[in-house]
Amino acid sequence: MTATTVQPSETPSEPETLTAARQATARAVDHLLGCQDPEGWWKGDLETNVTMDAEDLMLRQFLGIRDERVFAAAARHIRSQQRADGTWATFYGGPSELSATVEAYVALRLAGDGPDEPHMAAASAWVRERGGIARARVFTRIWLALFGWWRWEDLPELPPELIYLPSWVPLNIYDFGCWARQTIVPLTIVSAHRPVRPGPFGVDELHTDPRHPNPPRPGAPLTSWDGVFQRLDRALHGYRRIAVGPLRRAAVRSCTRWIIERQENDGCWGGIQPPAVYSLIALHILGYDLGHPVLRAGLESLDRFAVWREDGSRMIEACQSPVWDTCLATIALVDAGLTPDHPALVKAADWMLGEEIDRRGDWAVRRPELPPGGWAFEFHNDTYPDIDDTAEVVLALRRVDHPEPDRVEAAVRRATRWNLGMQSKNGAWGAFDVDNTSPFPNRLPFCDFGEVIDPPSADVTAHVVEMLAWVGLADDPRARRGIAWLLAEQEVGGAWFGRWGTNYVYGTGSVVPALVAAGIPASHPAIRRAVAWLERVQNEDGGWGEDQRSYRDPEWIARGPSTASQTAWALLALLAAGERESKAVERAVTWLTDTQLSDGSWDEPQFTGTGFPWDFSINYHLYRQVFPVTALGRYVYGEPALPSARDA
Repeated sequence: MTATTVQPSETPSEPETLTAARQATARAVDHLLGCQDPEGWWKGDLETNVTMDAEDLMLRQFLGIRDERVFAAAARHIRSQQRADGTWATFYGGPSELSATVEAYVALRLAGDGPDEPHMAAASAWVRERGGIARARVFTRIWLALFGWWRWEDLPELPPELIYLPSWVPLNIYDFGCWARQTIVPLTIVSAHRPVRPGPFGVDELHTDPRHPNPPRPGAPLTSWDGVFQRLDRALHGYRRIAVGPLRRAAVRSCTRWIIERQENDGCWGGIQPPAVYSLIALHILGYDLGHPVLRAGLESLDRFAVWREDGSRMIEACQSPVWDTCLATIALVDAGLTPDHPALVKAADWMLGEEIDRRGDWAVRRPELPPGGWAFEFHNDTYPDIDDTAEVVLALRRVDHPEPDRVEAAVRRATRWNLGMQSKNGAWGAFDVDNTSPFPNRLPFCDFGEVIDPPSADVTAHVVEMLAWVGLADDPRARRGIAWLLAEQEVGGAWFGRWGTNYVYGTGSVVPALVAAGIPASHPAIRRAVAWLERVQNEDGGWGEDQRSYRDPEWIARGPSTASQTAWALLALLAAGERESKAVERAVTWLTDTQLSDGSWDEPQFTGTGFPWDFSINYHLYRQVFPVTALGRYVYGEPALPSARDA
């Protein structure tokens, strides 16, 4: 489908910037329509880093299912991401990263690259300079332990008895964010069994001293939280030696049942790659053979995470984002002038309606009386719908003129009820769970791989507030609590922190349109501070950019080369704040129109999405399209009217 009803019907008297924006919008709409799947959904590649590819190869080696074509293709991709100094980063243009370099190196050795080859020797030398395997993250060392390249005794203990801790006890599995919970439960089985399937080679070249691969490090003071949890880990190692056999076996059975109950219909777990990988390992060491329906479906699901490139390389997606991409594309196309009853939009709405989740998931542990409703991020993930997707799907559905309006409104009502029911006690919203704010999980020695809790965030809360405005509930007390929380969370400089997008540009680009939609006037001091901040950090070329390093180093806040998605986020905020005629908006629009490619798309190698702040970065390949289309569309056609105003 390539035809569009949007025409660049400029008038001779309109400003040159508006004419260029109108033409760019029409090209971009055509391009986006051409990306739609015949079933109605959109999905761009979800690019992360080579640890996904490396761990996929290590899994296959561990399970004994080597496929030389797969290994060669994955190695080709891993090599293509190696930096000139022999290392690997976790995002485009980022610094070298130790664990990613260790895992990529091991994967290439499994694929047949020799340790003396120049690119391998450079990598191993850099690893040794940085302290060797001993300084890598726990997850990396777990993978190496599976092959006998690291001692299980030198890893944090993770007892399966955790499954029995009630939800009110600190460090129960529901204190962890859903992504961590799904990973930790299978890893308790792996930790209990400590399997070793000796690797086909040694990795002494990755140690600073192969005779002493794990040199002692001083412990943290007992008076610090790190010291407390280090000693807790020592106690758990001691418990392992005296663990009661029947209790441990029962705990392993309970963990196994928990894992199998959460396998999705497509064979995956939670629609994301890491839990699937560890669940397969856990079940396999328990005796599930590769022909067992659970393992067979799980392995088949992982194959669907593979993206095969034209050059013969193979990249693994950590996750797939069809619901997210489809609702964002729908919003973009309507805001860019496509008629609300356009067949592409109706088909997208039909597909989204078919993806509504109608059963309880883990969220019901904290909200047992709340009826289900809402959407997940992925194709198949009924266990973990998320608040952000649900809000954006409602915003998308409310924009479409569907032939079955009662069906749409029923789904919107269920989704609204579910999102309101998932409000945390501080008035804001997290992504998957309610009040998932325990300070303890991040302190565990095991949890050095990124964020493991799901506290409320400004971007998710903003999307819910915007959704509530679109369903006529802007004045509802629960919406006003969310608005009050957002106003209180504004940074001194005028920005908002972005949890799921990079970073302050994303947070600000999410919050300002939501506040205005909910009735906060553009003259409000918070909106004016946000506008002043955006104008202050605009790049000289007219765009905006922000590097992932802003999560760790304040010097990087709103610093980086201009990108299409981040420029669009800033533009959306400025337009919502009534700055359509400002110089900043004119420069931003000009940057977007000047950098558009001939096919109507934009190029964006930078990672502007966030999984875990700093630790896990994402390049959503459709972001470079949907957000510029939305922003240019609102510049050309004006801010979208709330349904009540539009229908009046």
